[in-house]
Amino acid sequence: MPSAPKWLFDAVDLIITKLSSITISNVQLLSASLKRISFAGDFSKINFPVGAYIDFRVNATDARRYTVSNVDIEKGILEIIVHLHGNGPGSNFMNGLRAGDVVDLNRPRSERNYYAKSAERLLIFGDETSLGLACAFLPELKKKKHQFLYYLELDEENWNIPEQLGLENFVVFPKNGYFKNETWLDQLAIFQSKAWQEAHYVLTGNASSAQAFKKAIKRNTKGKVFLHGYWLAGKKGL
Repeated sequence: MPSAPKWLFDAVDLIITKLSSITISNVQLLSASLKRISFAGDFSKINFPVGAYIDFRVNATDARRYTVSNVDIEKGILEIIVHLHGNGPGSNFMNGLRAGDVVDLNRPRSERNYYAKSAERLLIFGDETSLGLACAFLPELKKKKHQFLYYLELDEENWNIPEQLGLENFVVFPKNGYFKNETWLDQLAIFQSKAWQEAHYVLTGNASSAQAFKKAIKRNTKGKVFLHGYWLAGKKGL
């Protein structure tokens, strides 16, 4: 529900479970278009599966969803990574948050099973909007000793961000339309490897790129695909 009448959001706010008096402890600009925001509070009674998210009401009639990128229960720290793009309601809201602000945070939730725990190999694909999920995956992938890869389609100003975030086993691709090119996709090295024929693929971010990648996976492997497009050019929210 990215957009709704004010009265409906007001009604939802009255019944939705919130975490009160959460303090924004740090706001870090990772690049001109990426920001990491840390919240301090008591998160000990909340379950945080990979893909847990928080819905933010960013103005009277709009809401935006952000994945929890990291949580430290003992230290009481929760983090999200936000993509700032243009003057959209989500970007404007996130740009207005400052360290020291006290907020009532909507309770983190999860409705999608991103993580296939039984899979031997996983590939996570996405763009700037997927970096929070990429960070959330990493501890589980290493703890359970999965073989994993990240394929990240990023603007040039963000090519160094995966390393800055501590991600591993990643390949960065420029946003030049390759992930909409069937011939190029079919030649990806991962499709030439027998080891990845039955892998689990998690595709998020740009819905057009993710859909095209899914078709290539189906053409070239027997792998299983989870797809959740986070945005689509020309469409307000997904």
